[in-house]
Amino acid sequence: MSNNPVLPLLEPEVSPCCPPLTERPLTAEEAERTAAMFKALGDPVRLRLFSAVASHEGGEACVCDISDVGVSQPTVSHHLKKLREAGLLSSERRGTWVYYRVEPSVLAAMGHVLGRYAD
Repeated sequence: MSNNPVLPLLEPEVSPCCPPLTERPLTAEEAERTAAMFKALGDPVRLRLFSAVASHEGGEACVCDISDVGVSQPTVSHHLKKLREAGLLSSERRGTWVYYRVEPSVLAAMGHVLGRYAD
């Protein structure tokens, strides 16, 4: 039996939910949330990590499967933390590994924010 505690899933700090940009001007709060989401994806390493998780079979990926993005492991951990803080990923520790998932509504919300231009 492992002595490692099972950590609960953390709720993302930012929920990506805003109207399409073409519908009406964003409120200040909506703009903050949307900017945080896109800012997190504005880094090439984070975008690669997000893409690796989103496209991984089963919709989740172990950190051991996505860490080959050309930077050190501590840097990968930093970028994954930023993606979690932006509400783009959730994580769960299983034994010694952490598994990441794209939040179910994230891709739809990102497309929704872009509105009719997402098609």
